[in-house]
Amino acid sequence: MDALKKGFSMAKEGVVAAAEKTKAGVEEAAAKTKEGVMYVGNKTKDGMVAGVNTVAQRTTDQANIVGDATVAGANELSQQTVEGLENVAVNSGLVNQGQEEAVTEVAGSGLEGGDFSQGAEQAGQ
Repeated sequence: MDALKKGFSMAKEGVVAAAEKTKAGVEEAAAKTKEGVMYVGNKTKDGMVAGVNTVAQRTTDQANIVGDATVAGANELSQQTVEGLENVAVNSGLVNQGQEEAVTEVAGSGLEGGDFSQGAEQAGQ
């Protein structure tokens, strides 16, 4: 009987030792798995931040391009509108040819968006 007890005791000690090594192995594997997952998560986060920043910058650039094109189009349209109105005024007889030339000279002298009172005085002469 003692031999059986001694044998079972030895087997029990072996199982306990194996269980402890397995537990330590599982804990080490879990720690390394966590470390790997955190590394991948951080790299993914960094990549996402860089991607979002790139998209935001490109969107800003595109908005600036569209804005510049819109301003250029509006300027061209307003210039054509002014020229058309000048033609209508001359052709309808509201303004004679001399007055139209004076207004055109004032408009071409850089007074756009500013004080047109000088131009109006010259046109009235």
